[in-house]
Amino acid sequence: MMTVDPIILDRLSAYSGAPADECAGWFEVPKSREMGDLALPCFRMAKVKRMAPPAIASELLPLMSGIPRVIKVEAVGGYLNFFFDRSAGARDTVLGIINAGERYGASCEGEGRNVCIDFSSINICKPFGVHHITTTVLGHSLSRIFAHLGYNPVRINHLGDWGTQFGKMLVAYKKWGDHDKIENSESPMRELVELYVKFHQEAENDPSLDDEARAAFRSIELHDPENWALYEWFKELTLREAQRVYELLGIEFDSYNGEAFYEDKMPAVIKELQDKAVTTVDNGMTIVDLSEYDMPPCLILKSNGGTIYPTRDITAAIYRKNTYDFYKNLYVVAYQQNLHFRQVFKVLELMGCDWAKDCVHVNFGMISMLEGTFSTRKGNAVYLEDVLRSSIEKTRAIMMEKSPDLPNMDEVARQVGVGAVVWGPLYSSRIKDFTFSWDKALNFEGETAPYAQYTHARCCSVLRKAGEYDIEKADWSAVENESSAALIKALAALPKAIKLAAEKYEPYLISRAVIEICSCFNKFYFENRIMGEAEGVSAARLAVTEATRIAVKLGLYLVGVEAPERM
Repeated sequence: MMTVDPIILDRLSAYSGAPADECAGWFEVPKSREMGDLALPCFRMAKVKRMAPPAIASELLPLMSGIPRVIKVEAVGGYLNFFFDRSAGARDTVLGIINAGERYGASCEGEGRNVCIDFSSINICKPFGVHHITTTVLGHSLSRIFAHLGYNPVRINHLGDWGTQFGKMLVAYKKWGDHDKIENSESPMRELVELYVKFHQEAENDPSLDDEARAAFRSIELHDPENWALYEWFKELTLREAQRVYELLGIEFDSYNGEAFYEDKMPAVIKELQDKAVTTVDNGMTIVDLSEYDMPPCLILKSNGGTIYPTRDITAAIYRKNTYDFYKNLYVVAYQQNLHFRQVFKVLELMGCDWAKDCVHVNFGMISMLEGTFSTRKGNAVYLEDVLRSSIEKTRAIMMEKSPDLPNMDEVARQVGVGAVVWGPLYSSRIKDFTFSWDKALNFEGETAPYAQYTHARCCSVLRKAGEYDIEKADWSAVENESSAALIKALAALPKAIKLAAEKYEPYLISRAVIEICSCFNKFYFENRIMGEAEGVSAARLAVTEATRIAVKLGLYLVGVEAPERM
């Protein structure tokens, strides 16, 4: 967003009675130049002033005269439109970006505040499938966005490492497994998945296998030495293989505390629920009756005394509050779990946890395949690592054809190939369902990460060829034309996109802002000669190019995509 002159803010604050910082958030960037460079909608002041918005705009008009760099102010309907000296606005925006560098759009608003982000949360002994892509890249992006705004993100991988599936895995391994084959396999996880699939195939004809699985899991719950050692081995193999994916994506976690971590912490929470009379017993099950809140009961203990997901999530939330004293506690989980989290947050509220309001379910649409649904039991899951490596190979093939002499080709192919996959789920609102398609994921045309990366590389190329330039000699009138002004406007809009992305938990707002910058830059590039002009003209246009490079690299970083300098 274009910086609002402090004089404008002071006068608006004095008129409206609102703090200047709050007034700064009222302004909008109009869609066309004819409507001004900056617009103030007067609707929000109507109630306080007890006036119609057009009347407020008319009353404000004379108060906004005589402000430096403002060449005209118009009252149009319920809006006050400001027209600025373009060269001065361009100078302020571009120099502001260059001086801020990677801190452009950053703030200290989150200083001293922890934001817990529960994302990725893979299941032990199951594939790290492509259906995990949204939670993984969305949570990673949010952690970077919050860090940019001064918060301390706590990245949590809440592992699915508890439940009857481990009993099934034990039975399958003991009946058909081979330790050395699994341990020495290039992909131990695929070996385990084959055993898991075989268990379900055999169980269709022999239901007693399910009884064996339940008994085997019970032995894990009791920490039987032999079975516990196997359980820990399965967990180690899963995380070892998952780490390869996280390294490709550039993701690290602060905690891998999964469901098993909370087993010894649940009794105290269950007792607290009972002591506070939050629970009741129904047909032998311990529940929290939520009918008053138009929800089915929340199951805390099964009739056999076993715990269930809500019990563990309630316990985990309390642990996170006690450990991290979070400002926000985010759960990046698909929308199918909407009811589950509504129940969990309501139970926490009924327990007297006033911080329950700070727990947020960041839901998102489901991932599906053009070929059908994912199913580990049927063995038709698509591994995320396969998708990433295939994208890297395809990228390298394209580069070999178009730029065979490109330095560091393998590294650039990794950056672009991974970015192409990451971008897909982060270019639309998170709640939209996302159909995974190999063709779409590996497409390098249109509004894609490779397009944005190429624009960044183009900026770097221009700046390399130009060498040093004297920004003090920049003639800012050289960037007053339409294509230059559109680019400056797009650059100025990035900080607001970052702030809104954090407020709405929507990284796609940054992705769209980056594409707008890239689109505007490429038009600017083709319509304006950058080098070979008068020194002041070239200096101004090189400065705009440098600001674009900084902004695109930052935007890509915030959504988890790298920005190569050559492509």
